[in-house]
Amino acid sequence: MNIPGESLLEFELMNAVTEGMHGMKRCLVLFLLGMSCLAQAVETNRPNIVFILADDLGWGETGCYGQKKIRTPNIDRLAAQGTRFTRAYSGAPVCAPSRCVLMTGLNLAHAPIRGNKERGEEGQMPLPAAYTTWTRLIQRDAGYATCGIGKWGLGMPDNEGSPMRHGFSHFFGILCQRKAHSYYPAYLWSDDRKVPLNNGPDGVKVHGKGNEFAGFQGRDYAPDHLMAEAGLWLDQRARDGKPFFLYLPFPEPHLALQPPQRIVETYPMGWDTKPYLGESGYCPHPRPRASYAAMITSLDEHVGQVMAWLDEHKMAGNTIVIFTSDNGATHDVGGVDTEFFDSVGGLRGRKGSLHEGGMRVPFIVRWPGQTPVNAACDEIIAFPDMLPTICDLIGVAAPKCDGISLRALFEGKPLAEAHPPIVNDYPEYGGQQSVIDGNWKLIRKDLRKAGRSNHKPWELYNLATDIRETTDLAAKHPDEVKRLQAVFKSTWTFNADFPMYP
Repeated sequence: MNIPGESLLEFELMNAVTEGMHGMKRCLVLFLLGMSCLAQAVETNRPNIVFILADDLGWGETGCYGQKKIRTPNIDRLAAQGTRFTRAYSGAPVCAPSRCVLMTGLNLAHAPIRGNKERGEEGQMPLPAAYTTWTRLIQRDAGYATCGIGKWGLGMPDNEGSPMRHGFSHFFGILCQRKAHSYYPAYLWSDDRKVPLNNGPDGVKVHGKGNEFAGFQGRDYAPDHLMAEAGLWLDQRARDGKPFFLYLPFPEPHLALQPPQRIVETYPMGWDTKPYLGESGYCPHPRPRASYAAMITSLDEHVGQVMAWLDEHKMAGNTIVIFTSDNGATHDVGGVDTEFFDSVGGLRGRKGSLHEGGMRVPFIVRWPGQTPVNAACDEIIAFPDMLPTICDLIGVAAPKCDGISLRALFEGKPLAEAHPPIVNDYPEYGGQQSVIDGNWKLIRKDLRKAGRSNHKPWELYNLATDIRETTDLAAKHPDEVKRLQAVFKSTWTFNADFPMYP
């Protein structure tokens, strides 16, 4: 049991009296113990942080954001105990660049990683060591214990993108996001070491047509191992009392459809009139709609377990919990039916799109005694804000970046200034660029198809009156188009690995 410092001190004082122990040696022991307890009390006043990142979870796929069919009681409870943000933007519309923006505090328009660029048989383009991450800052400058458990997607142990080189004292899980497409992989990574799983040398296949339903052939379910590791790490933090940051980028509900069968069986049989046979990628499943819902409910169970651990260790009161997603809901591939679930809450676009459905994500903050409970906030927030916000919360100087501290919003207060523009330069899915400034949104698409000298025209939307982006106002507001174009050009930088042009 982790005995609070003051209780341990009281215990020693009692022993000094009852055992008749006197003298300088005993006094010195008590003095040193008291100083240690005082130091621990000061240190533990700094908040712990748990950052939970879902993978491809749509804006409308949890109950607290309007979902009617999929059960998410733990995420909903988290929202009821804190503040739910309704205009939160991810770093990019796909995995790797979104996580790069999250870690570096840079808008996508001059981030080092702007797409899901693969490297060799395993791994994506590494996050350069020259870019400062907030995990490195809080580890180095604040002495936080730092741990990542889940999916990384920004580099491998043999290059500069390794999580161990970006501020994590421990990482456990999946380094290459392509390997995360199967929930029954051949191995997981523990720091720079492979941990074999009992799923065969190549894991369970996730692609191919047929009626074999490959999702049920695995033995070692990766999320079970991820949760076990998270529990052990939190147990250790409860023992040492050191302030910590725990990053939990869970793989759910990213395809393939491989949820626990026990959860699938809790959803209505009538949802699925035919099996999914793998015709649009990933592995088959006999009940695709129930399976997709089960993926999200499984994610919700992870959230509930983490919250239970914090309660069990009496750490909940001094822990900020943040829950969000790396981008919007996936396309209707691999057996997914986003229309059936209204996964993006009526927004335009899905994963891979700079329209709202690909970028607007759930975002919940629970900070006991600080964040308003059961509250909703419609202020703009974005992934670049995380670096200055986390630094502000724990008292570390933040380097210059594109975000602003959201501490005031987390405390239920207004921001001192308007949120800066969010500027995106995304080369995939045809090539897209956008600027969000207040209620105005400027966007253009298919830039790679048009070529450098024949750019597509900009579209302009007023999100205050047209959240679904149905009416292009560029012709009616040419001055606003020019203003936002200038914002884009002043922010954008050329990236030779992801070449696009202003």
